[in-house]
Amino acid sequence: MNFIKNNLANAITLGNLFSGCVGAIHLILGDYQTTAICLIFSLVLDFFDGFVARALKANSNLGVQLDSLADMVSFGLVPGLTMFKILEPFGNNLSGLSLPFEIKYFGLLITLFSCLRLAIFNLDEDQKYYFKGLNTPSNTILIFGLYYVVRHEEIFVHLANNSLLMIILTILSSWLLISPIKMIAMKFKSMKLQDNYPKIALLIGSVIILIIFKTVGIPLAIIYYILISLIFQKQLK
Repeated sequence: MNFIKNNLANAITLGNLFSGCVGAIHLILGDYQTTAICLIFSLVLDFFDGFVARALKANSNLGVQLDSLADMVSFGLVPGLTMFKILEPFGNNLSGLSLPFEIKYFGLLITLFSCLRLAIFNLDEDQKYYFKGLNTPSNTILIFGLYYVVRHEEIFVHLANNSLLMIILTILSSWLLISPIKMIAMKFKSMKLQDNYPKIALLIGSVIILIIFKTVGIPLAIIYYILISLIFQKQLK
C-alpha cells in the first residue's frame, strides 16, 4: 500500500511523459489534432501529479526530477517541433533572403530555452508563489495554440505566412521562458481577497476571452496572462 501511495504521483507524471511523446510523434506525422488532445492530457496530468503528491504527502526528489523530465518533452520538445512545422514551408527563405540553411531549425530554440527554464526553476527557491519567466506549459499553449488557430481560421493564415514574424515570435518566446518578469502562479499564499487580485483578474479575463473568441482565444489568453502579470508585478511576491 505504501508503494502505491509513494509512487502514484510519479505514475501520473510518467503518464504526462507518455502523452507528450505520443503528441510529438503525431505532430511530426502532421496529425496536429491528436497532438492537441495529447497536450490536454499532459496539462491535466501535470497539474494532478503535484496535487496528488501533496495530498498523499509523497513529495520526493525523484518526483521533482521526473516532473521536469516529463515537462521537457510535453512542454519543451512539442512547442519546439510546432515552430519547426510552422517554419518548414519556408525552406531557406527568410523574407526574400536566401540563407545557407533551412530556417525551420530556428524553431528548436524554444526547446533549448525550455530546457534552460526548467533547470533554472528547479534551482530557484524564490518561485514558490509566482513564476519568474513564462512557464513551459503556458508557452506551449501559446505556440501550439497559434498553430492550431492558423490551421482552423483562414483569417490568421497570413500571420504564419510571414517567416520574419515567426522568427521574431520564436526569439520572443525563448526569451520569455528565462526572463526576469514575474508571472502569476495559481498558488495561494493567503486567502485574503486583496492578496489574490492578480489570480482573480487572470481567471475572469481568461474565461471571458475564451467565451468570446473560442479557439482563437487560446493563444490570446496566454497573451492576456503575460499582460496581466506585467500589470501586477509589484503584487507578485
